[in-house]
Amino acid sequence: MLIGGAIGCTGPACDDCGNQPSGAAFFPTETGRFVEYEVNEEEYALGGKVTTRHYQWKEIIAESYTDPEGKTAYRIARFRRNADGQRWQPDSTITLRLLADHAVRNENGKEYVKMMFPPADKKVWNGNIYNTSGEDNYELTNVNKSYILAKTTFDRTATVIQQNDSTLVNQDKRIEIYAADVGLVYRERILLQFCSSTPACVGKAQIDFGTRQYVRFKNSGKE
Repeated sequence: MLIGGAIGCTGPACDDCGNQPSGAAFFPTETGRFVEYEVNEEEYALGGKVTTRHYQWKEIIAESYTDPEGKTAYRIARFRRNADGQRWQPDSTITLRLLADHAVRNENGKEYVKMMFPPADKKVWNGNIYNTSGEDNYELTNVNKSYILAKTTFDRTATVIQQNDSTLVNQDKRIEIYAADVGLVYRERILLQFCSSTPACVGKAQIDFGTRQYVRFKNSGKE
């Protein structure tokens, strides 16, 4: 299974190895650091029903600890609310591990290799190497390029294309953008099944069911 190229640094804390950032800067781990997001979702059900949701996430580095393998890991607490001014409510817990040549994030009980270190354009790896979901190759692009989101400019980012496929019958688009010293700033997940039951609807991008989710950086700081 594909996991990536040679190790470019001696450890995840390395910020510069031959003028190539290690990638650890894209996954800040200082306790108390947080990022808030605006989340928009669209859920399509058979029969044409569309449910839209808008809410906010807050992810905060809650603590570091030693995992069963004796390596440092980080617990990220995610909170959720529907709008500004409301009280944050606990949502879920995420864990992060920064290894010598890749970052692993556990979401909903599954571990995903989010990025290879040092990041470089066209680097490809299997994001599912630590789970049983089957091979799913991710690719890095736009490494160290600036990115503008709303009124915020991020000077150094890296884009991970997890999937970007579209056929007559479905669409699978999953993209994540990380900013140095911030973390994830944009996520797009589109998983749609198009109508293919009759010749008249094939190729018309008529949605039978599926979801669209957009996660956008709102602000960040430290508590």
